[in-house]
Amino acid sequence: MTIQKILQEVFGYGEFLGPQQAIIEHVVAGGDALVLMPTGGGKSLCYQIPAIARQRAGHGITVVISPLIALMHDQVGALHEAGVSAEFLNSTLSMDEAAQVERRLLRGDITLLYAAPERVTTPRFLAQLDSLLERGLLSLFAIDEVHCVSQWGHDFRPEYRALTVLHERYTSVPRVALTATADALTRADILERLQLQDARQFVSSFDRPNIRYTIVEKRDATQQLLRFISNEHRGEAGIVYCQSRKRVENIADLLCDAGIAALPYHAGLDARVRQANQDQFLRSEGIVMVATIAFGMGIDKPDVRFVAHLDMPKNIEGYYQETGRAGRDGAPADAWMCYGLQDVVTQRRMIDESPAGEEFKQGLRGKLDALLGLSEVSDCRRVRLLAYFGEASQPCGNCDNCLQPPTIWDGTDAARKLLSTIYRVQQMSAISFGTGHIMDILRGKKTDKVTQFGHETLSTFGIGAGFSEVQLRGVLRQLIAIDAVNVNAQAFNTLQLNDGARAVLKGEVAVQLRASVSNPVERKARRSASVGSAAAKASAALDDLGQARFVALKTWRAEIAKQHNLPAYVIFHDATLSAIAERAPLSLADLQGISGIGAKKLDAYGQDVLRVMARA
Repeated sequence: MTIQKILQEVFGYGEFLGPQQAIIEHVVAGGDALVLMPTGGGKSLCYQIPAIARQRAGHGITVVISPLIALMHDQVGALHEAGVSAEFLNSTLSMDEAAQVERRLLRGDITLLYAAPERVTTPRFLAQLDSLLERGLLSLFAIDEVHCVSQWGHDFRPEYRALTVLHERYTSVPRVALTATADALTRADILERLQLQDARQFVSSFDRPNIRYTIVEKRDATQQLLRFISNEHRGEAGIVYCQSRKRVENIADLLCDAGIAALPYHAGLDARVRQANQDQFLRSEGIVMVATIAFGMGIDKPDVRFVAHLDMPKNIEGYYQETGRAGRDGAPADAWMCYGLQDVVTQRRMIDESPAGEEFKQGLRGKLDALLGLSEVSDCRRVRLLAYFGEASQPCGNCDNCLQPPTIWDGTDAARKLLSTIYRVQQMSAISFGTGHIMDILRGKKTDKVTQFGHETLSTFGIGAGFSEVQLRGVLRQLIAIDAVNVNAQAFNTLQLNDGARAVLKGEVAVQLRASVSNPVERKARRSASVGSAAAKASAALDDLGQARFVALKTWRAEIAKQHNLPAYVIFHDATLSAIAERAPLSLADLQGISGIGAKKLDAYGQDVLRVMARA
């Protein structure tokens, strides 16, 4: 069976997307590959179709290395729905269940086996792979979320490093490594660590044009978040990322108090509660998950309408990976981030306090500075974001800066005054002070602390009275970013001058800043397109009868999904239901050719769908 036939008959799709066909042909032929494809771009098919094709050609089993239990469960469930023999080995299985899967593995009657890297590299599992190899039944290794192997990746996991054994022990077995995010440094590290230097690299466009990027300066973060969700996405599924577990729980409570269905997720919760919350998010509509970055990798939910960051992430890769969990169905979605000076200070402190070597820390600082640069930029955010991954582009017209270009002001004078104040305070007092105190001196505020240390006598006292505190905090963020100012975490976050301050004080470096925008971006056009649930968007083109059929199909799908203990989208996506409702099929032949309906699903659900259509 050709890969085109597998695509159509098994998965129900009429054509490949982007580079999928080239990747699949290369892997089916036995080539190694590194695949970079944005979230929602169809990475899974790039190893699932080769697994099916190679097994039918007599090559045996594909082993998929996956980092998350939830991802394994949903992908295996989706493959079963498509009629593909797939299993997983993880801690959710009983000893008897695991033994049964292992027996099937050794018989070679599984097409895809999902397992975590910790299991794959155990002596027991490697011995089983040896047995398969000896009998010609080991076909392919697929390493998903491969950025985890790199020290520069945003979700580094040491256990991924041990996967070098796959190349060393099974040199004849092809490997395909896949991820949604990796800059040039991370890609180079992946290739070296996994000895994939000879692998063909497939790098897709990183652009997700349906996602709108908005980054706002923190004023009152919780209220800003509430307004964003209430005005833009009430009743829709979303993810809110926070830095700490306590903040996760506080924000989840705040949203619930505001009438927004929200659940917390972080590593400190009881495992059963955490799993229940994730299941509810995946299987219900309109749930907002408030989480640390422990949540999200491998989440396949297509109708997440927004991802909000209430705190600045560590780097652009993490930001891009997390925002990519929105809008996987291709419908409009938002990536919204709220950041401030304290975020920069906190992230710098975490780097500085790390036990890592100085060279590694410098790399982390560079990645943080790149994200800060994206936050402070005044031109198209998408252009800057894609440029980070080495991709040239044109202004998108669909980010906050394109929709409402910010006013730019020359902050060089303010920067020099701020640096001079820090210098003179240190000269006078022989100790350092924090941001608030420096701002008070610069703006001429005679606080008790200012008078206690006699800082009202400094020549810089009051010379920044013409600048608002918001403006000065923006200046300070830039000075931290260009390494002119250091925030000393060991001394109560006090400010100290770095070598970079000299060039600014001499006027050799200009500090250009975006003015703080107090008015929100005009969203009227967007609201008309995005209001309502994801299901409403999918069915927007239907007439009244079509809408009734769509609602009836959704009700039926929810019942089936509950029976199978799977998210509804694993049965059929909303787009597939909408296409069925529009066609109003009278026979099984009428259902053929609808995107998302493969042969197994047609056989399993075709008659049920026709009965729903007859009643609607």
